[in-house]
Amino acid sequence: MKSKFNLILIYFIFTLCISINPEKVSAQEGSITFQVFYDELSPYGTWVDNYEYGYVWIPNVNFGFTPYSTNGYWLYTDEGWAWVSYYSWGWAPFHYGRWFNDNHYGYMWIPDNEWGPGWVTWRQADGYYGWAPIGPNVQVSVAYSVDYEVANNQWTFVKEKDFGKTNIDNYYIKNKKNGALISKSKAIKNIRKDDSRNVIYNAGPDKIEVEKSTGKSISQISIKAIDKPGQHLNNDQLQMYRPKMEKNIPDQQKPVPLKVEKSNTDNRKSKGDRNKQPIYNPKNNSNDQNNQKRNPSNKQNEGRQKQESKPLKRK
Repeated sequence: MKSKFNLILIYFIFTLCISINPEKVSAQEGSITFQVFYDELSPYGTWVDNYEYGYVWIPNVNFGFTPYSTNGYWLYTDEGWAWVSYYSWGWAPFHYGRWFNDNHYGYMWIPDNEWGPGWVTWRQADGYYGWAPIGPNVQVSVAYSVDYEVANNQWTFVKEKDFGKTNIDNYYIKNKKNGALISKSKAIKNIRKDDSRNVIYNAGPDKIEVEKSTGKSISQISIKAIDKPGQHLNNDQLQMYRPKMEKNIPDQQKPVPLKVEKSNTDNRKSKGDRNKQPIYNPKNNSNDQNNQKRNPSNKQNEGRQKQESKPLKRK
């Protein structure tokens, strides 16, 4: 009888705690706003107020930076091929949002709320794999189709036998060969759906085909969510911060970066010209990387850049 009474008492206390602290429970199960992007990425780059995309982020990186190419590699996981960045901030811009190549700033990142192993479009030529960042405002159904076009210089190609290496940047094919490779390539459409997040993404090259090309067995690494911004490999797990994101939450303060710069490109066009000429056009973007200008504060951050270029270590 006493035992039964104790169980009833415990249940009553638990129910009372939930009723008193409903905000705490909902906060644990709820989403996180873009404020985490604005706060966590600010030390590593500059937030710019862009007339077309809103707040965009310019990373403090060395000249020649290319998303999904510089300082990282592809790792096979239970979510498909995931981009593992050597940058400490890589958990965010390579798994949420989109990149675009601006005439003035170079590559800039637009935040979004969908998480994926890597927002790129994939192609396969005879003996080669290639990938390129998906541009802004491009639906995945278009990005993964045979009709989606990206400027030649935004593609990265490697020989099939070199795909999956952790130092893959030593094996990239020169950009001048991209046109010929693209012309004889076909789109890879390894489409998956994450029902828990209602997200559709491209998992990349087939694992069995990569094993045949490399002559090596590929182990599947599991991705485990962690509760703090960051990423690291630990006991054959890729531990990564990947919360459910919202641009803003009703009845909460609107997210905004602490420090914002106005885009210099805004002053180059009249309002009418802006409506006619978007910064990014995947079918007509022939910007050469050698003509790109990086963030003016880049030199001050080269020391930090070099420190963050070290490979992720298994704990």
